[in-house]
Formats: sequence, C-alpha cells, structure tokens
Amino acid sequence: MDFKLHHIGVLVKDIDKAAFNYVSKFGYELKSLVIHDPVQTAFVQFLKLEGDGTYVELISPDGPESKLVTALNKGGGLNHLCYQTDNIEASYQDLVLQSMFILQKPVGAVAFPNRQIAWLMGRDGIPIELVEKGVDLW
Repeated sequence: MDFKLHHIGVLVKDIDKAAFNYVSKFGYELKSLVIHDPVQTAFVQFLKLEGDGTYVELISPDGPESKLVTALNKGGGLNHLCYQTDNIEASYQDLVLQSMFILQKPVGAVAFPNRQIAWLMGRDGIPIELVEKGVDLW
C-alpha cells in the first residue's frame, strides 16, 4: 500500500490554549483556522513545524453529545494516527481484510474538501484514520 503519515491527532479540551502551547513551546505554525466537522462531531485545527511533512491535528468535541466527550473525560491526549493514501477504497478494504475493525466507512470530510476519510482500529486499540491524497487547502 501507499501510506504516508499525514497527521497525529491530539484530543484537547481547548484548541486555542493547546495551539498557543504548541506554537510557543515548540515553534509550530498554525496551518488552518479552527474547522467544525459536524459528521465527526468535532472542532479541529492543523499545525505544522517548518520543514516537517506531518501535521498535528488538535481536536475538541463540538458539544456535550460529541462522540469524543468520553475520550476527553478519560484525559484526552494522543487520539489517532492518520495516513494519506492514493486510493482510500483499496487501502480501506485491504486493512479490513487484515482484520482491522471498521469504525467509519469512507465519507467526505469537512477538513479535507472533496476528499474522503475512513476510520479503522487494529487489535492494538489505536484508531487509524485514512485520508485521500490531495492538496491541503488551509
């Protein structure tokens, strides 16, 4: 398969505060505004170190009914790894055949206009997001 690490998702209570910490402590640059994704029930923002190819995605629940609230109440932190792939459908099907559990079939994503994402989990319990290869517009 053609996987490339696209971003590391970090679940936080307050995106603005977390972004400030990443910028001031480590020199990250804000690469997007805060984006609301109602399908994922989340607010997200992408940051990146100059010269690095991998983003950090800060994620926060969009309200008390968000599917992320339970994980945040357990402490948040490292939430998932996201891999970019040329063919999301083929990559998704291949990982399912390799016994990864389906969390969400491919669906359009607000943060990646005109691109799809999918969610799976292996026996190690780490959520894996797949995103179709494309240009990040933020």
